[in-house]
Amino acid sequence: MSTWLHWIDLMGVAVFAVSGTLMAYKKHMDGFGVVVLASVTAIGGGTLRDIILDLPVFWVQDHSFFFAILGAALCTIIWLRISHRFPLRYLQVADAFGLAFFNVMGLQKALSYGASPFIAIALGTMTAVFGGLIRDVICREIPLVLKGDLYATACIIGGATYIAAFYLDLSTYSCMIIGFAVTLTTRLAAMKWHWHLPVFNPEHMD
Repeated sequence: MSTWLHWIDLMGVAVFAVSGTLMAYKKHMDGFGVVVLASVTAIGGGTLRDIILDLPVFWVQDHSFFFAILGAALCTIIWLRISHRFPLRYLQVADAFGLAFFNVMGLQKALSYGASPFIAIALGTMTAVFGGLIRDVICREIPLVLKGDLYATACIIGGATYIAAFYLDLSTYSCMIIGFAVTLTTRLAAMKWHWHLPVFNPEHMD
């Protein structure tokens, strides 16, 4: 099981690295900026999770995560050079996949180290959103998690579904697939149909 969990973790890192690279392209950053933004997007959430759980930080123990980041960033740069197009939709979809991957990985790791279901959902959400939050702050964008879109909320819904599947005694693999699918579907549906939480509006204040 540890082998395929490791590969899923690498996939999540790679997808978020693509998201960071796309944002760096949008902001006209140089090569160093691309690497920095891809890296903080890809490992920021997992780093916070491991620090909170008082565990060795995952990328310090395994350098393959940096190869995944560099490989994903390089492939994205080559694709952008060839296509010369940057539809914002690509960034949003890549971010949605990274969100779903990291949500279930963060939640599963928290559960495996004895966290309660409530704390595991919180840590899964933090793992998923923190890297993107750092990315957006560096790029002077309003973080997606603060815009009212179903972003962190999608992680909470997916995490709750994971826990429900866990209490139904489904396998870890099944729980992760279900949690991933619900998180991704909720996020993509929110993007398509503009679902969002109520937004604070000062115009409504007296």
